[in-house]
Amino acid sequence: MRHVVTLIPGDGIGPEVIAAARRVLEASGAELEWEVVEAGETALQKCGSVLPSEVLESIRRNKVALKGPITTPVGTGFRSVNVALRKELDLYANVRPVRNLPNVPSRYQGIDLVVFRENTEDLYAGVEHTVDEDAAESIKIITRKGSERIARAAFEYARKKGRRRVTAGHKANILKLTDGLFLRCFYEVAKDYPEIEADDRIVDNLSMQLVQKPEQYDVLVLPNLYGDILSDLCAGLVGGLGVAPGANLGEEAAVFEPIHGSAPKYAGQNKVNPLATILSGVMMLEHLGENEAASRVMEAINAVLAEGRYLTYDLGGSAGTQEMADAIVRRLE
Repeated sequence: MRHVVTLIPGDGIGPEVIAAARRVLEASGAELEWEVVEAGETALQKCGSVLPSEVLESIRRNKVALKGPITTPVGTGFRSVNVALRKELDLYANVRPVRNLPNVPSRYQGIDLVVFRENTEDLYAGVEHTVDEDAAESIKIITRKGSERIARAAFEYARKKGRRRVTAGHKANILKLTDGLFLRCFYEVAKDYPEIEADDRIVDNLSMQLVQKPEQYDVLVLPNLYGDILSDLCAGLVGGLGVAPGANLGEEAAVFEPIHGSAPKYAGQNKVNPLATILSGVMMLEHLGENEAASRVMEAINAVLAEGRYLTYDLGGSAGTQEMADAIVRRLE
């Protein structure tokens, strides 16, 4: 079956890691056709908008996209393209699997957990305003709809994948109305999944426990901001952002992307690790029902990592972005 996929190269190192992932996915055996569109700083320069309407139209038409990282200015400039995409397409579930890979340096072993992050509300949605010249205010929005559907997505995933436990992270001891609503909705949804253990942790305690004994966790579900922070922490447990894939899922569309940034200082140097983007592509293949192709790519990645000859600098090697991709492609041929 042929799949038309929206391809967004992104900014900084985005075009390089997307090119690497594209070659690997094309060698997987899946029939993929790419519809390339621009977003971010590149689009701003070309057409005066960081998120042109054709990007949203393409994703709505194709239902699936693979996206490179996009630059978001800190403290000034345009609003986050990532946040805008998630809100426009109602991509309410951010899914970030975290597991050890062969020959990837880590302080921990035996980690295999998945973070479900609510993706459309909470403080991260950026609903804020200036009060006066000395104060600004940000609004934390938590809704029953948003809380119930991210909890259900986590439990459905756990049921489908044979996972044993779902843990909610929150700060309901202090934020009794907002995080309190999130927590109540979590336990209400949990009643529909009696075979799965449901529990919760205050987010600061959860942060400590993830560093002390991460292997005890299975599936985590959190509001937007906590989920963003802790999913990066979890990536650090297994080798860093260079091996951390992600998916943004909604009822009508899905956008797959690495969770790292655009790293403009490394742009054009053929240096950065493409695995996070390639692994995001594996998640995309699974979403498309191309499970055999996804398995082939994972086997090729594991073989290249185990061999240890073509590793990028962050993994202790000297291979470039494209050389690592070349090694994976050779394993697929």
